[in-house]
Amino acid sequence: MTKICSKLPETGTTIFSVMSQLAAEHKALNLSQGFPDFPVDPQLIELIYRAMKDGYNQYAPMPGLPALREAIAQKNEKTYGRSYDANTEITITAGATQGLHAAISALVHPGDEVIIFVPAYDSYKPAVELNGGKVVEIPLEAPDFEPDWDRVRAAISEKTRMILINTPHNPTGTIWSKSDMHELEKVTSDTDIIVLSDEVYEHIVFDGNEHWSAARFDGLAERSITVSSFGKTFHATGWKVGYLCAPAHLMTEIRKVHQYVVFSVNTSVQMALSQYLQKDSNWTNLPDFYQKKRDAFRGSLTESKFKPLACSGTYFQLCDYSQISDESELEFAKRLTAEHGIAAIPISVFYPEIKNQNLLRFCFAKNDRTLEEAAIALNKI
Repeated sequence: MTKICSKLPETGTTIFSVMSQLAAEHKALNLSQGFPDFPVDPQLIELIYRAMKDGYNQYAPMPGLPALREAIAQKNEKTYGRSYDANTEITITAGATQGLHAAISALVHPGDEVIIFVPAYDSYKPAVELNGGKVVEIPLEAPDFEPDWDRVRAAISEKTRMILINTPHNPTGTIWSKSDMHELEKVTSDTDIIVLSDEVYEHIVFDGNEHWSAARFDGLAERSITVSSFGKTFHATGWKVGYLCAPAHLMTEIRKVHQYVVFSVNTSVQMALSQYLQKDSNWTNLPDFYQKKRDAFRGSLTESKFKPLACSGTYFQLCDYSQISDESELEFAKRLTAEHGIAAIPISVFYPEIKNQNLLRFCFAKNDRTLEEAAIALNKI
């Protein structure tokens, strides 16, 4: 065998692949990986078909179709009051993960430090390390998972290049408050720190709460890259289409990477999305849509030994299983799949080192029948 030195020696197959494969093997209900099991809006499917018939089947421009970038600019103006130049400050990406990786690759140099709040989405750390950066973890403590700003201030050094945030937050289902964003604005003012703001669940917030995008704050917008996902917003995760918004001087560098990673993104889907975005209700109805699912799932567990934690956003629900078992999260998640037919994700895998807190993450972006069947199984345990 050819001898190699791995750039990610401690990295294996992601937990999402592991649990989804286990779910398939045991014919379990898959509440692990975050994808809906209900159909995409037929109108959007029709728009894609029409775009294909109309000849939108070749390469799109590297930054994305102008029509889609303009639609995003208008959406941001209406939603967050922030004006982004469609030509220089918006880029269409092959999903949010590729957008995150392009931003990190473009702006993080060897020896730079990147502050990440844990538990964290599992692509963040490898992207930093592949580019020679060092991850500095700030823990979000259960059950509230709120950022500790004293810890953040103490973690910032002359080597801090980037702070990576995620709100609404995967896997905890929490959202950052307006005061949190003001604190972030304060700690980064008068610095060269870049904020990479993962906002893929931006339209999935509950109980009348608002999503406080980095784009809504002048002091953050000038140094921030916001990351969004059409897959999450329009129930089409397999299309892998997202976008980045950032000041032109940051986006110029990001596009240098983007063009050599994917160059451009699915043209017919971009054209369809540019038309679908003309109707605001296609995304403004998401809070009510998903809150009904959240409330139904939580309500169905009232008589079970699973104890749901607070969930203010995303389509993930954390549940404490400490009244059922003292097994590690991974062991219990595997047994839950094999013996009870329900696949979930242990949140211990979202930490740099295994931290067992008797918590599992369930995805409730499922049709009502799936959630009802899952509740029946969970209530028997």
